Amino acid sequence: MLFIFLYFCLQYIKKIEIQKMKKALVIIALSIFAVSCNKTAEVKEVKTAYVDTSVLMKEYTEAKDLEAKYKGQAEEKGRQLQAEITRFKQDAANFQGQAQANGQAWAQQKGAELQKREQQLGYAQQALSQQLQQESGVEMDSLVSGVKKFIKEYGKKNGYSYIYGTGDAASILYAEEKYDITKDVIKALNDKYKSTPKTDEKPAVKEGEAIKK
Repeated sequence: MLFIFLYFCLQYIKKIEIQKMKKALVIIALSIFAVSCNKTAEVKEVKTAYVDTSVLMKEYTEAKDLEAKYKGQAEEKGRQLQAEITRFKQDAANFQGQAQANGQAWAQQKGAELQKREQQLGYAQQALSQQLQQESGVEMDSLVSGVKKFIKEYGKKNGYSYIYGTGDAASILYAEEKYDITKDVIKALNDKYKSTPKTDEKPAVKEGEAIKK
């Protein structure tokens, strides 16, 4: 009788263990399913878009203002230099006719002066170009850095996981137009630029030594 009793006890214990194992397997399966659902939900929540940077720089008001600023400076300083170049050309044209009348000594001295003026004009042109490139380059770098920072903040604010850049140096070969937020970013940038108080412009850097006549 004791043997039969022990046999039934063991069978009962095994039955309980099997039930526990089944419950554990169900719990594990449910856990895996929940994790899979969460991953699927996370993938669906990815929000992406792109900005055409070449269009942005053409339509961004601050970039257009910066371009107009240095274009005006180039035209103004270029006119001053062009006046010197025009005078030099006139003197060089008159030199040929005056050389015979004034003799060899005068021609050598005058020719050396014209050659020196020509070199100075060349240096002045190069210096002006480098000055404008350096000044505009510094401001443009600052502008581009500000745009990148703005787009980063714009992406965080509007819940984007990625915002890609397209344009002349882009690596994205194709994207659906529905993901294009270029106009939205341009509007936001222009609104911010319009509402920002403008500070007085810094005085222009003085040019090098004046061209000697």
